[in-house]
Amino acid sequence: MIGMLSTAILVLSVGLYRVIGTERIVVVPPTISTTFWCQGDKCSNAYLEQMGGFAAWLILDVAPSSIEWKKSTLLGFVAPDIVGKLKERQELEAERLKRLNASTYFLPQQLAPDEAKQTVRITGLLHTQINGQGTPPVPKTYEAVFNHKGGRTHLAGFTEITQNGQASLARGDAPVAGGH
Repeated sequence: MIGMLSTAILVLSVGLYRVIGTERIVVVPPTISTTFWCQGDKCSNAYLEQMGGFAAWLILDVAPSSIEWKKSTLLGFVAPDIVGKLKERQELEAERLKRLNASTYFLPQQLAPDEAKQTVRITGLLHTQINGQGTPPVPKTYEAVFNHKGGRTHLAGFTEITQNGQASLARGDAPVAGGH
């Protein structure tokens, strides 16, 4: 009887060990357009697409009247190690937009998630207006990097991918969290 109980406890312990860390936690992005999952430190491609689009909207679609609340919203889900740099960068951007009476908006054309790396590449056109005058749209590609820990997803980086394949932390023509 003791042997059977010991075997049962051992089987139960092995089963429990295999289940720990495989629990999927459902996390809700700002809008839901498709189903997705997050498990351990990974999220599905569908989730990465939604969060990448949301991050691009917060960073790239800004005007003097919207940058403050978008900055606050963005900082709420940024990884702790880049919060300071991103806050400083967005404050400089707010100052610049107000001084130039400028706004930018980004029209995404393609979102390419990479589940293994927890990144999403966002390709589209960046439009800029200065004093109500539009400039020609510029094709841009950005990469948003996410990390998921403890049931929470953080933006760990937002990088412009330049034509020569080099990366720079950027927002249109100026850096987001660091220098060019």
